Amino acid sequence: MQIRFGYELIYSTPVATHMILMLHTHLGRGQQYLVADRMQVSRAIPLKFFTDGFGNTCTRVELPSGPTRITTDAFIEDSGLPEPVALAAPEYPVRDLPFDVLPFLLSSRYCDTEVLMAEAWRLFGHLPPGWSRVQAICDFVHELVAFDYRFARPTRTASETYFERQGVCRDFAHLAIAFCRCLNIPARYCTGYLGDIGVPVVESPMDFAGCMEAYLGGQWHVFDPRNNTRRIGRIILARGRDAGDVAISTAFGPACLQLFKVWTEEAESKELRQAS
Repeated sequence: MQIRFGYELIYSTPVATHMILMLHTHLGRGQQYLVADRMQVSRAIPLKFFTDGFGNTCTRVELPSGPTRITTDAFIEDSGLPEPVALAAPEYPVRDLPFDVLPFLLSSRYCDTEVLMAEAWRLFGHLPPGWSRVQAICDFVHELVAFDYRFARPTRTASETYFERQGVCRDFAHLAIAFCRCLNIPARYCTGYLGDIGVPVVESPMDFAGCMEAYLGGQWHVFDPRNNTRRIGRIILARGRDAGDVAISTAFGPACLQLFKVWTEEAESKELRQAS
């Protein structure tokens, strides 16, 4: 299966403004580039790349005053299979976890485990550990929280999502991550592309999608409490403790996002030929 994905962003800056962008994809198993994911900028300014502490590829850029268009349009080959299931994947005792996994047990800006600890153990502490318990957490969050873009709020924490019972995809992920961490299951936040491939098309503007990964059986596995189904063609942009670590852009000065477009869809062969 061939998937076309990309974005078009226009930032307007009244003065020269330094920014960090986190828009480079990290392909998963069964995925490979057919047309590379290359950032294009409408103005002749240098791009500087670096890798952050979570392994994400970031871009440093100084936008001059005025509007700047930033875009990419790429293609991958995808297996066309739903995300795998590992029903037998166990939870590991904390003493057996790798050092680099330990930070994903801790409270973070949006995943306030100290507030949810008692509730997590009341709701899920009696369940058999492993894949099925993480899935039970996702089932619970999926049923509890009402999704609506009107409920978006950049400061909402996991505990506020739990008590308000509304939010967007990042809020679903933060709540499920916090519950997992309360139970000593490492969990991290992910953002990326997710098209309506193999599911009914949703009539809403395309956006980047938030989900989570849980560490089970010695590796990370994706879970999606917002959609709560194994999906086809998810493409990861970045991973971190929560959404605060994976913002698509961070501006160190005034910057207005004037245009925001995202696309990801199964592609026709002729589209790939034209792009090549």
